[in-house]
Amino acid sequence: MNAQKRHEIFARLRAHNPEPTTELNWSTPFELLVAVLLSAQATDVGVNKATARLFPVANTPQAILDLGLEGLKAHIKTIGLYNTKAENLIKTCRMLVERHGGEVPRTRAELEALPGVGRKTANVILNTAFGEPTIAVDTHIFRVSNRTGIAKGKNVVEVERKLLRHVPREFRRDAHHWLILHGRYTCVARKPRCGSCVIEDLCEYQDKTEP
Repeated sequence: MNAQKRHEIFARLRAHNPEPTTELNWSTPFELLVAVLLSAQATDVGVNKATARLFPVANTPQAILDLGLEGLKAHIKTIGLYNTKAENLIKTCRMLVERHGGEVPRTRAELEALPGVGRKTANVILNTAFGEPTIAVDTHIFRVSNRTGIAKGKNVVEVERKLLRHVPREFRRDAHHWLILHGRYTCVARKPRCGSCVIEDLCEYQDKTEP
């Protein structure tokens, strides 16, 4: 895939959705961090239902520490793996209070030092909360990047590096959201909806489907 085609792909995605964002509900960087930590192997809808119960009661690191582990579990028990997630979140809140004055750090190294925060989560926070041009490669973005030919790679890190190299700078900040939404609603896993895809003629996928 050449640079001209990639530019046109992202230009169309931007025209279709000028201001893309996460479907997780949040109002502060810390709320976003909590939502992303809870979202592993869970749907955004499910996470939003849990945080709608949690955030009115506790939406700061200290407030969650004050809830305690069992109190936190009671608010997020509808989410899969909630026991492990609750333990990691308590540890993360303690670290945020003790090392960062209760604030979410703005560097990758400091974010990845938090319990339960890996490269993908750090990229989401840097991009969505702080506007950094990072790209968090999840299963949707991995699939779309390989299937379309935008950035082919054998693993998520390889795809991330290629996306950062090939996505034109003007689109880089929002590329994460465009690709994940495209993978979630159009370029779906089992049978992509090629007939209703705004970039079908630019996509290099060989097994195109009907609408």
